[in-house]
Amino acid sequence: MNDHIRPQPGIMDIALYEGGKASVAGVANIVKLSSNENPFGPSDRAKEAFQRSAHQLHRYPSTDHAALREAIAETHGLDPARIICGVGSDEIIHFLCQAYAGPKDEVVYTEHGFLMYRISAMAAGATPVEVPERERTTDVDAILRACNRRTKLVFIANPNNPTGTMISAAEVERLAKGLPPHAILVLDGAYAEYVEGFDAGAALIETRDNVVMTRTFSKIYGLGGLRIGWGYGPKHIIDVLNRIRGPFNLSNTQLDAAEAAVRDQDYVAKCRADNARMRHWLAEALAELGVPSDTSMANFILARFASPDEAEACDIFLQSQGLIVRRVASYKLPNCLRITIGDEAACRRVAHAIGQFKGVK
Repeated sequence: MNDHIRPQPGIMDIALYEGGKASVAGVANIVKLSSNENPFGPSDRAKEAFQRSAHQLHRYPSTDHAALREAIAETHGLDPARIICGVGSDEIIHFLCQAYAGPKDEVVYTEHGFLMYRISAMAAGATPVEVPERERTTDVDAILRACNRRTKLVFIANPNNPTGTMISAAEVERLAKGLPPHAILVLDGAYAEYVEGFDAGAALIETRDNVVMTRTFSKIYGLGGLRIGWGYGPKHIIDVLNRIRGPFNLSNTQLDAAEAAVRDQDYVAKCRADNARMRHWLAEALAELGVPSDTSMANFILARFASPDEAEACDIFLQSQGLIVRRVASYKLPNCLRITIGDEAACRRVAHAIGQFKGVK
């Protein structure tokens, strides 16, 4: 190691992000339920757009993402000039920290919030501030108590990952109103499409100049492998973010597939309905086995076990049965397993396997 070449302070304190496991050595017929992916994949329209894009691989993409922004705006009733597109919503989160937080600034997030909030804050040289939740749910009063003159960004996911819980629009508005005047509230809506009629904070953004939302095509749209996200906010914030966005951060393939996906809202509605049906079924089935979970509004449930040892043992047993779920000790939930809602066959396999583990005949 060269002692003269060193990264910026704090970079080496960042723990590497670990994605959901995808395989188990020596086990066939794997069902991956560790990354909250749509088990049905993308819509046919999105797949057709992806295939057509092969004819344009030698062409640079647009720098303004105009067609995709217009499609998003038409679908959600938004102003296309206030939409920014990125490499997953992760990139929008990173842009926000890069643009608005730095040394001596603080970035607030909740106890069981998405790990990228902390990572992006530290990458920008800012101090991450973790705030307790109340029964695995965002606590607005705790967040407001944590804010001070150094607070620049506040991140909440609604619904939250990995808990699946969410707070009301009234509580989100109370949080936005209570922040210091120099702080931005970021509403992570990665799972917003799983909630019927939910705008993820879009209406609030129209009335305030300190709120931004992020969204993704990785979940209900089934395009996790392409990495496409977007954000919406006040013009003055989006203008800042576009100044640090790479001009060709999204390829033609990403742009075309995402545009086709967002215009296929019939497919989104079907995926939402199927997810809600099997989410309810799986939560009830596990509860009957003595494995409770909070009411989830996303495409996963957070199964709670009696102890970290039991959660780990159950995970090992599930892997032996070809079922990969997500341990969430890194989210300070060591006695829990996050289980993606798969198709009906996958959900029934999970319930049967956990019943075997619990010794239920």
